[in-house]
Amino acid sequence: MSITEELVHIPADTALLEGELRVPANSQGIVLFAHGSGSSRHSPRNNYVARVLNNNELATLLMDLLTPEEDRNYDTRFDIDLLTQRLIIATDWIRNKIQTQRLPIGYFGASTGAAAALKASAMQTSVQAVVSRGGRPDLAGDDLDRVIAPVLLLVGGHDFGVIELNEKAFNQLQSTKKLFLVPGATHLFEEAGTLEQVANQAADWFRIYLDLAKC
Repeated sequence: MSITEELVHIPADTALLEGELRVPANSQGIVLFAHGSGSSRHSPRNNYVARVLNNNELATLLMDLLTPEEDRNYDTRFDIDLLTQRLIIATDWIRNKIQTQRLPIGYFGASTGAAAALKASAMQTSVQAVVSRGGRPDLAGDDLDRVIAPVLLLVGGHDFGVIELNEKAFNQLQSTKKLFLVPGATHLFEEAGTLEQVANQAADWFRIYLDLAKC
C-alpha cells in the first residue's frame, strides 16, 4: 500500500505543534492522536496503533499537543482545556489541508489525551468517532454529556483503578458507546498480544463509524 508521510508544523497561538501525517492511498478517514501526559508523537504504542490504522486505509496524524517546554511543566500536562484547544486547532488545520479536507475525522486518545479528545468532540459535531486507550475519560467532566460521536473505551483488564474511572465515564456518556476490557492487560498494554487487540478494536470502530459518516 502506498502511504504519503509528511512532517508537519501546525500554528497554535504562540506555539508550533509538530506532527507526522500519514495518508494511505484511498484513505477512508483520518484519525488524530491525542497523547497522554508525559508522552509524545514518538510513543511506540501509539505509532503501532497508527500503523495498523494505516493498513486499514485510515490516515493518521500523530502530533505533540504541547511544546517541549510546556511538557516539562507538570500542571500544563494536566491542563485538559489547553489540550482540547490544541486538538481543535489541529482538527481545523486538517480540514483546511487539500490532502485531507474531505476525510471523515476520528480521535484516538490515551491517558489525559482521551479527556481532551472527548471534550473536543463534544464541541465539534463533525468528529465522527472517538477511541480511548487506557484513558482518563472522566477528566472530560460534564462535557461527557454532550458527546454525540460513538465512543469506544479500551482498558486493560488488570488496570485496576482506571477501570473504575472508565466505568464512571461510560455511564455518563449518552452517545453510542462500548467499554472493552482487554484480558490480561495492564495500563501500558505491554503483555503479549494486548496492544494488537487494542489496534484491531480501534481499526474496526473507526472503519464502521467513519464509513457511516460518508453515507
